Amino acid sequence: MDLVTLGRTLGFSFAAGVNLYATVAILGLAARYNWVEFPPQFRVFDNRIVIGVAIVMYVVEFFADKIPYVDTVWDLVHTAIRPVGGALIAVATLGEASPAVEGLVALLGGTVAAGSHLTKTSTRAVVNTSPEPFSNWFLSIGEDLFVVGLGFLTLRHPVVALVVAAVLIGLVVVFATAIIRTVRRWFSRGTLESRARNLSPQDR
Repeated sequence: MDLVTLGRTLGFSFAAGVNLYATVAILGLAARYNWVEFPPQFRVFDNRIVIGVAIVMYVVEFFADKIPYVDTVWDLVHTAIRPVGGALIAVATLGEASPAVEGLVALLGGTVAAGSHLTKTSTRAVVNTSPEPFSNWFLSIGEDLFVVGLGFLTLRHPVVALVVAAVLIGLVVVFATAIIRTVRRWFSRGTLESRARNLSPQDR
């Protein structure tokens, strides 16, 4: 796998974890209208049904994503869909390869998509605690712009997209580590408080 292929694999997989349908629509339109010179394997996205379904689902997600708590339910439903989509996109960008390589690339694409998806879902859950809806709208629009921007960057400059995706993956790891540590602290604090409440006056 060269740097161009790896850049497309990571870039599109990361974007798919945030918005799978926008990513597939970009790939399909780019392949159909020859926005860039694609390897033959990208023709799998050049299908009217695939492009049409992706666009329709993107429109549905666009509105669902703007409604607090509806977006959380939508993200929960897509917890399996986006990583699987990221894995399929990763394999499609690879072209012909041995089953072992395809399996490793699918695992890579699915893991990257799962990471970006869980980061988005966690961030949305925090933002939804805000009483006003505007922060949710701004975040959702920002995510849409991010996916479109990353998609076009991956199309035009896959090596640059590789660097960007690597940085983003590093940030996701840092973010996930911080969340795990916070949850552990909450759990430990809750356990200590529970034990303190259960102590008898003599033990205290």
